[in-house]
Amino acid sequence: MWLEFWEYSLLLAYAVIVIGTAAVILLENRQPAKTIAWLLVLICIPIIGWVFFYFFGQNVRKERHLHKRNFQILTHLMHTAKQHQPSHEIPEEYATLISAMRRHKGAFPTSGNELHLLESGAAFIIALLRALRSAQHHVHIETYIFSNDAVGRLVRDSLTDCAKRGVEVRLIYDDVGCWNVPTRFFEQMQQDGIQAEAFLPVRFPSLTSKVNYRNHRKICIIDGVEGFIGGMNIANRYVSRRKGRWTDLQLHIKGPAVGALQRTFLTDWHIVAGALITEQTYFPHCDTQNQKGLLQIIDGTPVSQYPEIEFGLVWIAMHAKHYLYLQTPYFIPTEPMLNALQVAAISGTDVRIMVPRRTDVFWLRRANDSYFSDLLKAGVRVFTYSSGFLHSKSAVADNSWCSVGSSNIDFRSFENNFESNAFVYDADTALKMRDIFLRNQQACEEIVLEKWRKRPLMQRCVESLTRIVAPLL
Repeated sequence: MWLEFWEYSLLLAYAVIVIGTAAVILLENRQPAKTIAWLLVLICIPIIGWVFFYFFGQNVRKERHLHKRNFQILTHLMHTAKQHQPSHEIPEEYATLISAMRRHKGAFPTSGNELHLLESGAAFIIALLRALRSAQHHVHIETYIFSNDAVGRLVRDSLTDCAKRGVEVRLIYDDVGCWNVPTRFFEQMQQDGIQAEAFLPVRFPSLTSKVNYRNHRKICIIDGVEGFIGGMNIANRYVSRRKGRWTDLQLHIKGPAVGALQRTFLTDWHIVAGALITEQTYFPHCDTQNQKGLLQIIDGTPVSQYPEIEFGLVWIAMHAKHYLYLQTPYFIPTEPMLNALQVAAISGTDVRIMVPRRTDVFWLRRANDSYFSDLLKAGVRVFTYSSGFLHSKSAVADNSWCSVGSSNIDFRSFENNFESNAFVYDADTALKMRDIFLRNQQACEEIVLEKWRKRPLMQRCVESLTRIVAPLL
Protein backbone atom coordinates (compact mmCIF):
# COMPACT_ATOMS: atom_id res chain seq x y z
CA MET A 1 0.00 0.00 0.00
CA TRP A 2 2.71 2.48 1.06
CA LEU A 3 4.87 1.40 -1.90
CA GLU A 4 2.08 2.16 -4.35
CA PHE A 5 1.49 5.52 -2.66
CA TRP A 6 5.14 6.54 -3.07
CA GLU A 7 5.19 5.32 -6.68
CA TYR A 8 2.14 7.42 -7.56
CA SER A 9 3.54 10.38 -5.64
CA LEU A 10 6.83 10.23 -7.54
CA LEU A 11 5.03 9.92 -10.87
CA LEU A 12 2.82 12.87 -9.99
CA ALA A 13 5.81 14.96 -8.90
CA TYR A 14 7.69 14.11 -12.10
CA ALA A 15 4.63 14.96 -14.20
CA VAL A 16 4.37 18.36 -12.48
CA ILE A 17 8.07 19.02 -13.11
CA VAL A 18 7.82 18.06 -16.79
CA ILE A 19 4.66 20.10 -17.33
CA GLY A 20 6.25 23.07 -15.58
CA THR A 21 9.39 22.74 -17.69
CA ALA A 22 7.31 22.48 -20.87
CA ALA A 23 5.45 25.63 -19.88
CA VAL A 24 8.74 27.48 -19.38
CA ILE A 25 9.94 26.37 -22.83
CA LEU A 26 6.71 27.54 -24.46
CA LEU A 27 6.62 30.89 -22.65
CA GLU A 28 10.21 31.71 -23.67
CA ASN A 29 9.04 31.81 -27.32
CA ARG A 30 12.11 30.07 -28.69
CA GLN A 31 12.40 29.10 -32.33
CA PRO A 32 9.63 26.58 -33.14
CA ALA A 33 12.16 23.92 -34.17
CA LYS A 34 13.93 24.18 -30.82
CA THR A 35 10.68 24.26 -28.86
CA ILE A 36 9.37 21.12 -30.57
CA ALA A 37 12.71 19.32 -30.17
CA TRP A 38 12.84 20.03 -26.43
CA LEU A 39 9.22 18.98 -25.92
CA LEU A 40 9.86 15.71 -27.75
CA VAL A 41 12.93 15.05 -25.61
CA LEU A 42 10.98 15.70 -22.40
CA ILE A 43 8.07 13.48 -23.43
CA CYS A 44 9.87 10.63 -25.18
CA ILE A 45 12.88 10.26 -22.87
CA PRO A 46 11.57 10.21 -19.28
CA ILE A 47 13.86 11.56 -16.54
CA ILE A 48 16.94 11.60 -18.80
CA GLY A 49 15.24 14.11 -21.08
CA TRP A 50 14.50 16.45 -18.19
CA VAL A 51 18.04 16.10 -16.83
CA PHE A 52 19.36 16.88 -20.31
CA PHE A 53 17.26 20.06 -20.44
CA TYR A 54 18.33 21.02 -16.91
CA PHE A 55 21.98 20.96 -17.95
CA PHE A 56 21.81 22.13 -21.56
CA GLY A 57 18.53 23.91 -22.20
CA GLN A 58 18.30 26.83 -19.81
CA ASN A 59 18.39 30.40 -21.04
CA VAL A 60 21.04 32.89 -19.86
CA ARG A 61 19.83 36.04 -21.64
CA LYS A 62 18.97 37.59 -18.28
CA GLU A 63 22.70 38.49 -18.01
CA ARG A 64 22.52 40.65 -21.16
CA HIS A 65 22.57 44.09 -19.54
CA LEU A 66 25.84 43.66 -17.60
CA HIS A 67 27.59 42.27 -20.67
CA LYS A 68 26.26 45.13 -22.82
CA ARG A 69 27.39 47.78 -20.32
CA ASN A 70 30.98 46.49 -20.28
CA PHE A 71 30.97 46.30 -24.06
CA GLN A 72 29.89 49.94 -24.30
CA ILE A 73 32.64 51.10 -21.91
CA LEU A 74 35.31 49.40 -23.99
CA THR A 75 33.75 50.67 -27.22
CA HIS A 76 34.21 54.20 -25.90
CA LEU A 77 37.93 53.50 -25.48
CA MET A 78 38.09 52.40 -29.12
CA HIS A 79 36.48 55.70 -30.10
CA THR A 80 39.06 57.61 -28.08
CA ALA A 81 41.82 55.77 -29.94
CA LYS A 82 40.12 56.71 -33.25
CA GLN A 83 39.93 53.07 -34.25
CA HIS A 84 36.92 53.42 -36.51
CA GLN A 85 36.28 53.74 -40.21
CA PRO A 86 35.16 57.00 -41.94
CA SER A 87 31.84 56.47 -43.70
CA HIS A 88 33.05 57.62 -47.14
CA GLU A 89 35.37 54.58 -47.39
CA ILE A 90 32.60 52.00 -46.93
CA PRO A 91 31.81 50.04 -50.14
CA GLU A 92 28.32 50.83 -51.34
CA GLU A 93 27.28 47.22 -51.93
CA TYR A 94 27.90 46.34 -48.26
CA ALA A 95 26.89 49.63 -46.65
CA THR A 96 23.61 48.23 -45.31
CA LEU A 97 25.28 45.22 -43.67
CA ILE A 98 28.10 47.30 -42.21
CA SER A 99 25.65 49.85 -40.85
CA ALA A 100 23.43 47.16 -39.30
CA MET A 101 26.36 45.52 -37.52
CA ARG A 102 27.62 48.88 -36.33
CA ARG A 103 24.25 49.97 -34.93
CA HIS A 104 23.20 46.75 -33.26
CA LYS A 105 26.58 45.28 -32.30
CA GLY A 106 28.90 48.24 -32.09
CA ALA A 107 31.07 46.52 -34.70
CA PHE A 108 32.98 49.49 -36.06
CA PRO A 109 34.52 48.96 -39.51
CA THR A 110 38.25 49.67 -39.64
CA SER A 111 40.59 50.05 -42.58
CA GLY A 112 44.35 50.31 -42.80
CA ASN A 113 44.78 46.67 -41.77
CA GLU A 114 47.46 44.33 -43.06
CA LEU A 115 45.80 40.94 -43.55
CA HIS A 116 47.31 37.48 -44.08
CA LEU A 117 45.42 34.19 -44.32
CA LEU A 118 47.19 31.30 -42.58
CA GLU A 119 46.18 27.95 -44.07
CA SER A 120 47.91 25.55 -41.68
CA GLY A 121 48.40 25.04 -38.00
CA ALA A 122 52.16 25.18 -38.48
CA ALA A 123 51.92 28.59 -40.18
CA PHE A 124 49.73 29.90 -37.35
CA ILE A 125 51.94 28.64 -34.54
CA ILE A 126 55.09 30.00 -36.19
CA ALA A 127 53.46 33.41 -36.71
CA LEU A 128 52.17 33.42 -33.12
CA LEU A 129 55.58 32.53 -31.67
CA ARG A 130 57.22 35.31 -33.69
CA ALA A 131 54.65 37.79 -32.40
CA LEU A 132 55.19 36.63 -28.81
CA ARG A 133 58.94 37.15 -29.10
CA SER A 134 58.36 40.78 -30.08
CA ALA A 135 55.70 41.49 -27.41
CA GLN A 136 56.58 44.47 -25.21
CA HIS A 137 53.51 45.37 -23.13
CA HIS A 138 50.86 42.64 -23.11
CA VAL A 139 49.70 39.37 -24.64
CA HIS A 140 46.06 38.30 -24.54
CA ILE A 141 44.96 34.86 -25.74
CA GLU A 142 41.45 33.44 -25.76
CA THR A 143 40.96 29.87 -26.96
CA TYR A 144 38.54 26.99 -26.67
CA ILE A 145 41.30 24.38 -26.36
CA PHE A 146 44.82 24.78 -24.97
CA SER A 147 46.24 21.26 -24.93
CA ASN A 148 48.98 19.81 -22.78
CA ASP A 149 50.86 18.45 -25.78
CA ALA A 150 53.94 19.42 -27.77
CA VAL A 151 52.33 22.50 -29.35
CA GLY A 152 50.57 23.57 -26.15
CA ARG A 153 53.77 23.32 -24.11
CA LEU A 154 55.71 25.20 -26.78
CA VAL A 155 53.26 28.13 -26.66
CA ARG A 156 53.12 27.94 -22.85
CA ASP A 157 56.89 28.22 -22.63
CA SER A 158 56.86 31.22 -24.95
CA LEU A 159 54.18 32.87 -22.78
CA THR A 160 56.32 32.16 -19.72
CA ASP A 161 59.28 33.88 -21.38
CA CYS A 162 57.05 36.90 -22.04
CA ALA A 163 55.99 37.03 -18.40
CA LYS A 164 59.59 36.77 -17.19
CA ARG A 165 60.64 39.83 -19.17
CA GLY A 166 57.77 41.89 -17.74
CA VAL A 167 55.09 41.49 -20.39
CA GLU A 168 51.54 41.16 -19.03
CA VAL A 169 50.15 37.79 -20.13
CA ARG A 170 46.47 36.91 -19.82
CA LEU A 171 44.89 33.67 -21.00
CA ILE A 172 41.23 32.66 -21.19
CA TYR A 173 40.62 28.97 -21.89
CA ASP A 174 37.27 27.24 -22.01
CA ASP A 175 36.72 24.89 -19.08
CA VAL A 176 34.74 22.35 -21.12
CA GLY A 177 37.10 22.53 -24.09
CA CYS A 178 40.00 21.78 -21.72
CA TRP A 179 38.30 19.09 -19.61
CA ASN A 180 40.98 16.57 -20.53
CA VAL A 181 43.84 18.95 -19.67
CA PRO A 182 45.23 18.47 -16.15
CA THR A 183 44.54 21.37 -13.80
CA ARG A 184 48.22 21.33 -12.91
CA PHE A 185 49.05 22.49 -16.44
CA PHE A 186 47.28 25.82 -15.89
CA GLU A 187 48.36 26.11 -12.27
CA GLN A 188 51.96 25.99 -13.46
CA MET A 189 51.21 28.84 -15.84
CA GLN A 190 49.90 30.93 -12.95
CA GLN A 191 53.01 30.18 -10.91
CA ASP A 192 55.12 31.34 -13.86
CA GLY A 193 53.40 34.73 -13.96
CA ILE A 194 50.71 34.00 -16.55
CA GLN A 195 47.21 35.12 -15.57
CA ALA A 196 45.28 32.05 -16.75
CA GLU A 197 41.53 31.87 -16.14
CA ALA A 198 38.94 29.24 -17.10
CA PHE A 199 35.79 30.49 -18.80
CA LEU A 200 32.68 29.61 -16.76
CA PRO A 201 34.15 26.64 -14.85
CA VAL A 202 31.70 23.75 -14.71
CA ARG A 203 31.49 22.72 -11.08
CA PHE A 204 28.59 21.61 -8.95
CA PRO A 205 26.33 23.16 -7.77
CA SER A 206 26.64 25.85 -10.46
CA LEU A 207 26.89 23.39 -13.36
CA THR A 208 23.47 24.01 -14.87
CA SER A 209 23.91 27.67 -15.73
CA LYS A 210 27.28 27.23 -17.44
CA VAL A 211 27.76 23.92 -19.22
CA ASN A 212 25.71 24.84 -22.28
CA TYR A 213 27.27 28.25 -22.97
CA ARG A 214 30.87 27.83 -23.98
CA ASN A 215 33.58 30.21 -25.17
CA HIS A 216 34.45 28.94 -28.63
CA ARG A 217 36.52 31.97 -29.66
CA LYS A 218 40.09 31.72 -30.93
CA ILE A 219 41.69 35.16 -30.75
CA CYS A 220 45.14 36.48 -29.83
CA ILE A 221 46.23 40.08 -29.23
CA ILE A 222 49.83 41.29 -28.96
CA ASP A 223 50.40 44.86 -27.70
CA GLY A 224 47.04 45.94 -29.14
CA VAL A 225 48.46 46.22 -32.68
CA GLU A 226 48.83 42.60 -33.86
CA GLY A 227 46.24 39.85 -33.62
CA PHE A 228 44.85 36.55 -34.84
CA ILE A 229 41.30 35.27 -35.33
CA GLY A 230 39.99 32.07 -36.84
CA GLY A 231 39.19 28.44 -36.15
CA MET A 232 42.53 27.18 -34.80
CA ASN A 233 42.97 26.17 -31.18
CA ILE A 234 46.35 25.63 -29.55
CA ALA A 235 46.84 21.90 -29.91
CA ASN A 236 49.06 19.41 -31.70
CA ARG A 237 46.26 18.12 -33.94
CA TYR A 238 46.35 21.38 -35.91
CA VAL A 239 49.99 20.77 -36.81
CA SER A 240 50.45 16.98 -36.88
CA ARG A 241 49.59 15.00 -40.03
CA ARG A 242 49.59 11.56 -38.40
CA LYS A 243 45.82 11.23 -38.89
CA GLY A 244 45.63 13.14 -42.18
CA ARG A 245 45.74 16.84 -42.90
CA TRP A 246 43.85 19.15 -40.53
CA THR A 247 42.50 21.90 -42.78
CA ASP A 248 41.76 25.19 -41.06
CA LEU A 249 42.12 28.95 -41.41
CA GLN A 250 43.40 31.78 -39.24
CA LEU A 251 43.51 35.47 -40.13
CA HIS A 252 46.64 37.40 -39.08
CA ILE A 253 45.84 41.08 -38.56
CA LYS A 254 48.14 44.07 -38.07
CA GLY A 255 46.36 47.37 -37.64
CA PRO A 256 43.42 49.13 -35.98
CA ALA A 257 41.05 46.13 -36.23
CA VAL A 258 43.05 44.55 -33.40
CA GLY A 259 41.31 47.04 -31.12
CA ALA A 260 38.03 45.21 -31.74
CA LEU A 261 39.68 41.91 -30.79
CA GLN A 262 40.96 43.64 -27.66
CA ARG A 263 37.45 44.79 -26.76
CA THR A 264 36.17 41.23 -27.10
CA PHE A 265 38.91 39.82 -24.92
CA LEU A 266 38.61 42.43 -22.18
CA THR A 267 34.83 42.01 -22.03
CA ASP A 268 35.31 38.27 -21.50
CA TRP A 269 38.14 38.93 -19.05
CA HIS A 270 35.68 40.77 -16.84
CA ILE A 271 33.50 37.65 -16.88
CA VAL A 272 36.29 35.29 -15.80
CA ALA A 273 38.41 37.55 -13.56
CA GLY A 274 35.95 40.18 -12.36
CA ALA A 275 38.26 43.01 -13.45
CA LEU A 276 37.26 45.52 -16.13
CA ILE A 277 40.47 46.81 -17.70
CA THR A 278 39.98 50.29 -19.14
CA GLU A 279 43.47 51.75 -19.50
CA GLN A 280 43.98 53.47 -22.85
CA THR A 281 47.36 51.72 -23.29
CA TYR A 282 45.50 48.57 -24.36
CA PHE A 283 44.00 50.50 -27.29
CA PRO A 284 46.99 52.21 -28.95
CA HIS A 285 46.30 54.46 -31.90
CA CYS A 286 47.35 52.86 -35.18
CA ASP A 287 48.43 55.59 -37.58
CA THR A 288 48.26 54.23 -41.12
CA GLN A 289 47.79 55.67 -44.59
CA ASN A 290 46.70 52.34 -46.04
CA GLN A 291 43.00 52.41 -46.97
CA LYS A 292 42.75 48.67 -47.70
CA GLY A 293 41.98 45.84 -45.31
CA LEU A 294 38.49 47.03 -44.34
CA LEU A 295 36.87 44.66 -41.85
CA GLN A 296 34.53 44.29 -38.89
CA ILE A 297 34.90 41.94 -35.93
CA ILE A 298 31.47 40.40 -35.31
CA ASP A 299 30.91 38.76 -31.93
CA GLY A 300 28.18 36.27 -31.17
CA THR A 301 27.05 35.67 -27.59
CA PRO A 302 24.12 33.86 -25.96
CA VAL A 303 23.33 37.07 -24.07
CA SER A 304 22.97 39.17 -27.22
CA GLN A 305 19.56 40.33 -28.38
CA TYR A 306 20.20 38.99 -31.88
CA PRO A 307 22.39 36.26 -33.40
CA GLU A 308 24.53 38.75 -35.32
CA ILE A 309 26.85 36.27 -37.04
CA GLU A 310 23.87 34.34 -38.36
CA PHE A 311 22.18 37.58 -39.48
CA GLY A 312 25.33 38.63 -41.32
CA LEU A 313 25.66 35.33 -43.17
CA VAL A 314 21.96 35.35 -44.07
CA TRP A 315 22.33 38.90 -45.44
CA ILE A 316 25.29 37.87 -47.57
CA ALA A 317 23.43 34.82 -48.91
CA MET A 318 20.48 36.99 -49.89
CA HIS A 319 22.64 39.66 -51.58
CA ALA A 320 25.42 37.63 -53.24
CA LYS A 321 25.16 38.26 -56.98
CA HIS A 322 27.59 35.74 -58.46
CA TYR A 323 28.73 33.15 -55.92
CA LEU A 324 28.89 32.20 -52.26
CA TYR A 325 31.28 29.48 -51.04
CA LEU A 326 31.05 28.18 -47.47
CA GLN A 327 33.27 25.85 -45.44
CA THR A 328 32.17 24.43 -42.09
CA PRO A 329 32.87 21.23 -40.15
CA TYR A 330 29.32 21.13 -38.78
CA PHE A 331 26.36 22.10 -40.94
CA ILE A 332 23.15 22.16 -38.89
CA PRO A 333 21.59 25.40 -40.15
CA THR A 334 18.75 27.35 -38.61
CA GLU A 335 15.67 27.77 -40.81
CA PRO A 336 16.63 31.36 -41.83
CA MET A 337 20.12 30.21 -42.86
CA LEU A 338 18.82 27.19 -44.78
CA ASN A 339 16.14 29.23 -46.54
CA ALA A 340 18.61 31.98 -47.48
CA LEU A 341 20.94 29.46 -49.13
CA GLN A 342 18.05 27.88 -51.00
CA VAL A 343 16.74 31.24 -52.23
CA ALA A 344 20.23 32.27 -53.34
CA ALA A 345 20.71 29.08 -55.34
CA ILE A 346 17.24 29.23 -56.90
CA SER A 347 17.96 32.84 -57.90
CA GLY A 348 21.01 31.75 -59.88
CA THR A 349 23.83 32.38 -57.41
CA ASP A 350 26.54 29.73 -57.43
CA VAL A 351 26.24 28.43 -53.86
CA ARG A 352 28.69 25.77 -52.70
CA ILE A 353 29.06 24.19 -49.28
CA MET A 354 32.06 22.13 -48.17
CA VAL A 355 31.94 19.82 -45.14
CA PRO A 356 34.26 17.02 -43.97
CA ARG A 357 33.50 13.52 -45.20
CA ARG A 358 34.04 12.25 -41.67
CA THR A 359 33.28 14.29 -38.57
CA ASP A 360 34.66 13.67 -35.11
CA VAL A 361 31.16 12.80 -33.82
CA PHE A 362 28.96 10.22 -35.60
CA TRP A 363 25.57 11.83 -35.05
CA LEU A 364 26.83 15.24 -36.16
CA ARG A 365 27.71 13.77 -39.55
CA ARG A 366 24.22 12.32 -39.84
CA ALA A 367 22.79 15.69 -38.83
CA ASN A 368 24.84 17.28 -41.63
CA ASP A 369 23.57 14.70 -44.10
CA SER A 370 19.93 15.33 -43.22
CA TYR A 371 20.07 18.78 -44.84
CA PHE A 372 21.74 17.77 -48.11
CA SER A 373 18.55 16.87 -49.98
CA ASP A 374 17.02 20.27 -49.21
CA LEU A 375 20.15 21.96 -50.52
CA LEU A 376 20.63 19.83 -53.62
CA LYS A 377 17.01 20.23 -54.75
CA ALA A 378 17.45 24.01 -54.67
CA GLY A 379 20.64 23.84 -56.74
CA VAL A 380 23.23 24.21 -53.96
CA ARG A 381 26.38 22.21 -54.68
CA VAL A 382 27.62 20.12 -51.75
CA PHE A 383 31.20 18.84 -51.42
CA THR A 384 32.65 16.44 -48.85
CA TYR A 385 36.34 16.94 -48.05
CA SER A 386 38.30 13.69 -47.81
CA SER A 387 41.94 14.77 -47.41
CA GLY A 388 41.89 14.78 -43.61
CA PHE A 389 39.50 16.76 -41.42
CA LEU A 390 38.02 20.06 -42.60
CA HIS A 391 37.76 22.43 -39.62
CA SER A 392 37.68 25.75 -41.51
CA LYS A 393 34.82 28.12 -40.73
CA SER A 394 34.95 30.42 -43.73
CA ALA A 395 32.82 32.08 -46.39
CA VAL A 396 33.59 34.09 -49.52
CA ALA A 397 31.30 35.92 -51.93
CA ASP A 398 31.65 37.82 -55.21
CA ASN A 399 35.43 38.39 -54.97
CA SER A 400 34.79 41.24 -52.56
CA TRP A 401 33.72 39.85 -49.15
CA CYS A 402 34.84 36.99 -46.96
CA SER A 403 34.55 35.76 -43.39
CA VAL A 404 36.85 33.74 -41.17
CA GLY A 405 36.34 32.95 -37.52
CA SER A 406 35.21 30.43 -34.96
CA SER A 407 31.49 30.10 -35.79
CA ASN A 408 30.18 26.94 -37.37
CA ILE A 409 26.95 27.01 -39.36
CA ASP A 410 24.84 25.44 -36.64
CA PHE A 411 22.42 26.27 -33.85
CA ARG A 412 25.06 26.01 -31.13
CA SER A 413 27.44 28.53 -32.69
CA PHE A 414 24.68 30.95 -33.64
CA GLU A 415 22.78 30.87 -30.33
CA ASN A 416 24.68 29.22 -27.45
CA ASN A 417 28.39 29.83 -27.83
CA PHE A 418 30.60 32.89 -27.49
CA GLU A 419 31.99 33.24 -31.03
CA SER A 420 33.97 35.77 -33.08
CA ASN A 421 34.19 36.19 -36.85
CA ALA A 422 35.96 38.73 -39.04
CA PHE A 423 33.81 40.10 -41.86
CA VAL A 424 36.36 41.30 -44.41
CA TYR A 425 35.41 43.74 -47.21
CA ASP A 426 38.65 43.47 -49.15
CA ALA A 427 39.05 42.15 -52.68
CA ASP A 428 42.63 40.86 -52.23
CA THR A 429 41.71 38.78 -49.18
CA ALA A 430 38.46 37.56 -50.77
CA LEU A 431 40.31 36.34 -53.87
CA LYS A 432 42.80 34.45 -51.70
CA MET A 433 39.92 32.89 -49.78
CA ARG A 434 38.25 31.86 -53.04
CA ASP A 435 41.47 30.24 -54.25
CA ILE A 436 41.78 28.32 -50.97
CA PHE A 437 38.24 27.00 -51.35
CA LEU A 438 38.82 25.92 -54.95
CA ARG A 439 42.09 24.15 -54.02
CA ASN A 440 40.33 22.30 -51.21
CA GLN A 441 37.52 21.42 -53.61
CA GLN A 442 40.01 19.34 -55.61
CA ALA A 443 40.24 17.00 -52.58
CA CYS A 444 36.45 16.66 -52.38
CA GLU A 445 33.75 14.42 -53.72
CA GLU A 446 30.65 16.24 -54.95
CA ILE A 447 27.31 14.85 -53.83
CA VAL A 448 24.92 14.44 -56.76
CA LEU A 449 21.17 14.44 -56.09
CA GLU A 450 20.35 11.38 -58.22
CA LYS A 451 22.97 9.28 -56.42
CA TRP A 452 22.15 10.77 -53.03
CA ARG A 453 18.53 9.65 -53.35
CA LYS A 454 19.74 6.03 -53.61
CA ARG A 455 21.51 5.96 -50.23
CA PRO A 456 20.46 3.10 -47.90
CA LEU A 457 17.10 3.29 -46.15
CA MET A 458 18.72 2.77 -42.73
CA GLN A 459 20.96 5.79 -43.30
CA ARG A 460 17.96 7.91 -44.22
CA CYS A 461 16.12 6.77 -41.09
CA VAL A 462 19.07 7.70 -38.87
CA GLU A 463 19.28 11.09 -40.61
CA SER A 464 15.58 11.74 -40.02
CA LEU A 465 15.80 10.84 -36.34
CA THR A 466 18.89 13.01 -35.91
CA ARG A 467 17.20 15.89 -37.74
CA ILE A 468 14.51 16.04 -35.05
CA VAL A 469 17.01 16.88 -32.31
CA ALA A 470 19.44 18.74 -34.60
CA PRO A 471 18.57 22.15 -33.04
CA LEU A 472 19.84 20.83 -29.70
CA LEU A 473 23.21 19.48 -30.94
